[in-house]
Amino acid sequence: MSSPRFGEPRGPHQLSLLRRFPRRGRGFWFGLSIELLAPLLAATTRWSFRGCRHVPRRGGVLIASNHLSFADPLAVTLFTLAAGRVPRFFAKAELWDTPVVRRVMSSGRHIPVHRGKASALHSYRDGVSAVREGDCVVVFPEGGFTDRADGWPSRGKTGLARMALTTGTPVVPVACWGTQELLPVGSRLPKVWPRPTLHVVAGPPVELSDLAGERPSASQLREATERIMTSITDLLVEVRGRTPPVDAVGA
Repeated sequence: MSSPRFGEPRGPHQLSLLRRFPRRGRGFWFGLSIELLAPLLAATTRWSFRGCRHVPRRGGVLIASNHLSFADPLAVTLFTLAAGRVPRFFAKAELWDTPVVRRVMSSGRHIPVHRGKASALHSYRDGVSAVREGDCVVVFPEGGFTDRADGWPSRGKTGLARMALTTGTPVVPVACWGTQELLPVGSRLPKVWPRPTLHVVAGPPVELSDLAGERPSASQLREATERIMTSITDLLVEVRGRTPPVDAVGA
């Protein structure tokens, strides 16, 4: 049996993978949080990461993931580090109100998302600047946890599509599963028994070149968003081993 490729660990390979995570560009506090949490997660969960090869090792890239749990950013962080990239996240601005968390978020140069049109535009511009500077930016296009009880993705918002179409930045779809078992919505403490498996799988960049342009129309934005969400759903089908109901996005 051939050994797993770098970035696609199973079982005991998790601990060896930690030593190969990139460390430049993480910032002190964000880097420290990774150093503390990653070994803890390696000891209490199993990881199944696939498709790391689809994440470009250099240059701006947008990672589009479904959203099931507060554990999703942890899982996606581990995955992107396994792919050789340091992630930046869009995150609600309230996280910057807590002193310790504020240091982590600021250190990692994550992007605060405020309520209101003017503030949202500022966040959008920060995201555009980040990908143009060559960063790996993670977006949960649903804008929050899925509103479906069955865990399939809900309809995405168009902000991610606008960033992709106006900058030409590739969008790599990612599906998470198992994070909702580690930290169910509404739970304050993680559930590590039975030991959950964090599945994260990425697919090739979504084909959006025919829609790209400086001023995409509303229909182009919606079409791009639907392609992105369909790609995420297709990956989730692969992970879950079942087809979504007919009313699910991308079904």
